Amino acid sequence: MATSSTPSPSSSFAPLVATIDVATVILASMVAHWMRFGAADMSAKFEVLTGGTALLLVFCLTITGVYNSWRGRRLLTLLKRYTLSLLLTTAVLLAFLVFTKTAIEFSRLWLAYLITITWCGSILYRCGHHLCLKHLRSSGKNLRSVLIVTSDKHHAEMLFDTQEMQLSGYQLVHYVHTSEVEDWIRSDQMIAELGKYSIDEVWLDLPLSMGGFIKDVVYGLRHATVDIRFFPDFDGIQLLNHKVSSILGHYAIDISCTPMSGFNRSLKRFEDLLLSTLICILITPPCLVIALLIKISSPGPVLFKQYRNGRDGKRFKVYKFRSMDVHQETDGTVTQATPNDPRVSRIGNFLRRSSLDELPQFFNVVQGRMSIVGPRPHALAHNEYYMDLIESYMWRHKVKPGITGLAQIRGYRGLTDTLEKMERRVECDLEYINNWSLWLDLKIIILTVFSLFHNKNAF
Repeated sequence: MATSSTPSPSSSFAPLVATIDVATVILASMVAHWMRFGAADMSAKFEVLTGGTALLLVFCLTITGVYNSWRGRRLLTLLKRYTLSLLLTTAVLLAFLVFTKTAIEFSRLWLAYLITITWCGSILYRCGHHLCLKHLRSSGKNLRSVLIVTSDKHHAEMLFDTQEMQLSGYQLVHYVHTSEVEDWIRSDQMIAELGKYSIDEVWLDLPLSMGGFIKDVVYGLRHATVDIRFFPDFDGIQLLNHKVSSILGHYAIDISCTPMSGFNRSLKRFEDLLLSTLICILITPPCLVIALLIKISSPGPVLFKQYRNGRDGKRFKVYKFRSMDVHQETDGTVTQATPNDPRVSRIGNFLRRSSLDELPQFFNVVQGRMSIVGPRPHALAHNEYYMDLIESYMWRHKVKPGITGLAQIRGYRGLTDTLEKMERRVECDLEYINNWSLWLDLKIIILTVFSLFHNKNAF
């Protein structure tokens, strides 16, 4: 049986890529020096700082896994990982200059040019490298041969597109059904039979229930050097932020876990606290005007307060400007607002259409009970009703509820008078949780601002 015929980039190309990264920093420093001072020749202190920056960047790229093999992984993920590494390098570099009290000796503009040019050069290089690899692979080069073991060939054909595999660096050699492999295992001919195909990797497309068979395959290939990968079949199982974790020294497949833990949780809170504090300062004057108009237009309190489920299902009191005349619901029910709803006051109609009734929720964000972006909190009665009708409905509560969210910018806002509308909203909420990032939050915030006065579903 063939061993790995294609060298791993992590072992063969990583030193070359690291050398290119160092050269990029040095070249960027010279260009930055020329742009700032009109000459590319640098003094000794600039040369030392440039060399230190290059080595620090290589170190950060190493610990963040940028120099590992990216075969089969997305270019955008690599670019994001590189950007994060460069930002980390910049933060450490600035901290060093401040603590050593040498920041005054270096031009801030030169530093800005250095980081910007380094980022642009490295991103262009990596995009070019990616395009070259795709061209090579489309012509049948730089490929790793793969044999797929499956219990359902149709499922495997749906899961693995041969063209996509080739562009990602893999070449499908053959499908083998589990029944055939079982015969190989019983006759102790596993390696001999697979050796006929000259493969580099064995992929197991199998359901979780075949754990014993997977163990037999791994044991049967104990003397081979091929890479073995397991693609568990999760058909029929709703996943949320799924990944592989190491718990107590054991590997675990996370099926339903929140992304808001550890560093991500702190980062999300910092984002919320910073933005909500600034917004609260800006909205205080209009909030006072709105409060006065509500008080004048109809009797009753200015704020509407209602319990909702927050993160982990814990109850909290949400704030909104009162947009309806004071009324009593019967039997604890919550009747959603409808078009031309007679309960909505004159000023309330404008507040709801413009979403200005949501402004007090920024104080919920400052308190830490909500986020600016996240799944919208529903009334408790709605949660009780839908949790038994929609699979994974309560997974929305693995993160803090938000003032706006992915569902809202896609138009799933307002009345949910059918089960399908609520299902679409929940799908968007789970998609947001699965793909959370600061960039996604900022995108949603910007799109929300543009859609404030153009939402036909608000009433």
